[in-house]
Amino acid sequence: MEGTVRSIVLTKGVPDFSEGAVSFDEDGHLERGKTPTVMNPNDEVALRAALQTRVRHGGHVSGMSMGPPGYGDVLREAMESVYTDDNYLLSDRELAASDTWATAITLSAGLETYQAEVGDIDLVFAGFKTADGETGQTGPQTAWAMDWPIVTHVVALEVDPDERRLRAKRLVEGDVDEIETVEAPLPCFVITDPEFEPSYRQASHRLTRKRLREETRERAADHDDHLTTWNHEDLNLDPDYIGLDGSPTIVSSVDPIPKAPSEREATMVDPTDADAMDDVLEELRPHAAGTSDHATEAGD
Repeated sequence: MEGTVRSIVLTKGVPDFSEGAVSFDEDGHLERGKTPTVMNPNDEVALRAALQTRVRHGGHVSGMSMGPPGYGDVLREAMESVYTDDNYLLSDRELAASDTWATAITLSAGLETYQAEVGDIDLVFAGFKTADGETGQTGPQTAWAMDWPIVTHVVALEVDPDERRLRAKRLVEGDVDEIETVEAPLPCFVITDPEFEPSYRQASHRLTRKRLREETRERAADHDDHLTTWNHEDLNLDPDYIGLDGSPTIVSSVDPIPKAPSEREATMVDPTDADAMDDVLEELRPHAAGTSDHATEAGD
């Protein structure tokens, strides 16, 4: 549509690595079934970039993820937090155990199916890397599979829908961090850098964002009505080239995740040991009475 931008944001669910949420087995390996799944933090940055583009130029934003049915909750979060219009989940057993290459092949098929059934895509946004894999390969590999240009480490962007051009500032890290400005034709991929910050300087943009937030609350409440799930047959994918069979990555070994060290030293005390309990009381007495060394000195 002339003058507007249709965007897709690639998202992924990752284990919640916050303190107390992660479950490990006795060998220190992550137990995914017992650890909550949340949206990959870097994908939230990509979503904010897509929202900024939507606010400035109008159009449509869709979320897309590949994973088990539970990833629908991750896509719901995308709708609630950055107001996606609809979401697409690529999910079935044939896609399980995909490495980044097989994931990129599946995502590219999802994008092609979207274009055939929904509409032409102008921009595909993806996060810098995932919190669990840390490879940063899926976005670029998907762009390669689509044969579209890609701009990485984007910290700011402008889109000219009529001229079909993207102008972006990207962070170049080296001995000294530099910012370079690049241009690319649409459609293209945008890999956002964690340093990306959306900008809403115009009052009209802030009002549009507020309106989108209000509209989304009702839509998110009925998220399942706005979620489309495609399996490998819907995407016309050969099982030999997806999932574990289509993943060339060979993992030679896996190191246990180190457990976080305790921040405090603890002394175990047997409550039946009278002498030990007397020591505990002596330690607590000044604090309980409000007469710590500093308080005593102040009173003197």
